[in-house]
Amino acid sequence: MKVVILAGGLGTRISEESFFRPKPMIEIGGKPILWHIMKIFSKYGYNEFIICCGYKQDVIKQWFADYYLYNSDITFDFTDGKKETIIHTEKLEPWKVSVVDTGLHTMTGGRIKRIAPYIGNEPFFLTYGDGVADVNIDDLLDFHRKHQQMITVTCAQPRGRFGAVEINEEGIVTNFREKTRENSGWVNAGFMAAEPGIMDLIEGDDTVFEQYPLEECARRNELNAYRHHGFWQCMDTMREKEALEKMWDSGEAPWKVW
Repeated sequence: MKVVILAGGLGTRISEESFFRPKPMIEIGGKPILWHIMKIFSKYGYNEFIICCGYKQDVIKQWFADYYLYNSDITFDFTDGKKETIIHTEKLEPWKVSVVDTGLHTMTGGRIKRIAPYIGNEPFFLTYGDGVADVNIDDLLDFHRKHQQMITVTCAQPRGRFGAVEINEEGIVTNFREKTRENSGWVNAGFMAAEPGIMDLIEGDDTVFEQYPLEECARRNELNAYRHHGFWQCMDTMREKEALEKMWDSGEAPWKVW
């Protein structure tokens, strides 16, 4: 199955970094978060990717164009007028990557619709280019196939940022507790498995995938939730970026399943 990654948004909530590059290219541990996401799927043997680009799409294309160069040990020999390049060691993943310009202002659904020719009449994985998790991709796919519905969305319970405070009528705090995952609602964490028929629910560039297509699937009882109780974290803000960086630097990054 092919893996579709939505990587075209403006990333305005992390503008300190996204002013210079698209959000999926913001680095964690010296590698774009896009690379981390691809490594998760590659761990399970899914190595064909379709990247839906938009904002600063040239940065993503250039990174993959130079990937071989940056991940190999090379000697450039210009002696005696030679122009010889000698490759000593290669450190490459077995990836096939299609980087597609899906438009600067196209909505998420529109981006998916635009890459339909690359999918064909086959099921595919779909995720966002700004979130990492220790999702077991094989289990996700088994769950999707077992239920035989249009789309399966991985759902996670993020830990809340703020504690919960209980106050009585006199204004006295009677209880204060940290907000846990169990107290939070389930959210769309990406890491979806979809049937090709989902394309028929996307009208065009202005379609927000999380609105009509998913809402219509839910109305038809064609939307499954794969509950993920492990680690998941999106990278919407600098605070979240720094938290992921800290985990990686500590050697305890839960999403590093490879």
